[in-house]
Amino acid sequence: MSIAVATPIAIRKKPFAPQAARIGLYVFLTVSAIFFLLPLLLVAMNSLKPLEEIRQGNLLAFPVNPSFDAWVTAWKTACTGLDCNGVQPGVWNSIKITIPAVVISTLAGALNGYALAQWKSRHANLLMLLVTVGLFIPYQAMLYPTVKILSNVGLFRTYAGIVFVHVIYGLPYTTLLFRNFYVGVPDEISRAARMEGASFLRTFWSIILPISTNILVVVAILQFTGIWNDYLLGLIFAGNDNLPMTVQLTNIVNNARGAANPNVNMAAALITAIPTLVVYFLSGRYFVRGIAAGAVKG
Repeated sequence: MSIAVATPIAIRKKPFAPQAARIGLYVFLTVSAIFFLLPLLLVAMNSLKPLEEIRQGNLLAFPVNPSFDAWVTAWKTACTGLDCNGVQPGVWNSIKITIPAVVISTLAGALNGYALAQWKSRHANLLMLLVTVGLFIPYQAMLYPTVKILSNVGLFRTYAGIVFVHVIYGLPYTTLLFRNFYVGVPDEISRAARMEGASFLRTFWSIILPISTNILVVVAILQFTGIWNDYLLGLIFAGNDNLPMTVQLTNIVNNARGAANPNVNMAAALITAIPTLVVYFLSGRYFVRGIAAGAVKG
């Protein structure tokens, strides 16, 4: 009588290399996050300190008696030259400038990008090349011609003028992103719409835009960040009544009246940075989706 002997099953050990790579990736991401968040943490901590604590040289310590007095001062009464109204007017000016400039430049770039993607001609690539060249022309080289043009039409140092400048300067960038995205959209969608009698604009508005959520969010975020953080164009084209918060923040930091208040300066810097942080936190998921879907391909 023979007895069957069970053969032991060899247990495969998971390879060590993938685990080590994953651990290394997590370590790298953690160190990178600390590296980028540490300056923000230091600014936030010092904005909550009274001026006496900062003068003691404890910049790296947590606030002993945290207070939002510096925030209130930065928002309401910090001086920008002879004007002591804080960054509040500048923030509202930036909102008034940024929102229409982002909306117009994004929609105009989407329309241009779709038109270039649908234009099946050898001249389309040449025109796209000329549009792309506009991305590499520095603002400084275009300032004087832009000032002359806006002065001749009465828009220099006006609210409409600064919005117009942001829209025009942003069009090459938005057009390139949208064109690269729409090249990957199947032509059958547009053909089916034309067979149903839809015009070019109707097809774009009713069919193309609804399927462009990811790229719209990507372009809007990039445009919002660039326009909100702009200093040079706002200083030159906005005028005294429409100065954005970046200009007023610089005036607060460089104010020569009285002693410097580092806690107020840091609070003002955080106030002006909060909108961009909020936008990224609320729409970051869509931003990543847009990038993954090929928003910047091409």
